[in-house]
Amino acid sequence: MMKVIGLALVLALSAAPFAFAEDDDDDKVPAAEVEKIEATLSALGCKGYEGVKKEEQGVYEIDDAKCAMGTMDIKLDKDYTVILISRY
Repeated sequence: MMKVIGLALVLALSAAPFAFAEDDDDDKVPAAEVEKIEATLSALGCKGYEGVKKEEQGVYEIDDAKCAMGTMDIKLDKDYTVILISRY
């Protein structure tokens, strides 16, 4: 009986990380939104970026945008209007 309980406990604890792992698909920004983001970046003179994330309340974070003025982190609101540009 103790072996069965011990085995059940080991299996439950080893499976726990998989049960709580984040789903990578949740972080993906839909293609239609990416097109609008890229149009805004193009208007700013930016040609590429490392990644795009959608944050709380519809704010988009663009990491390492390659712009005419240098590499920038940019945040856009839900209407694709610039709310923050950070140069580093």
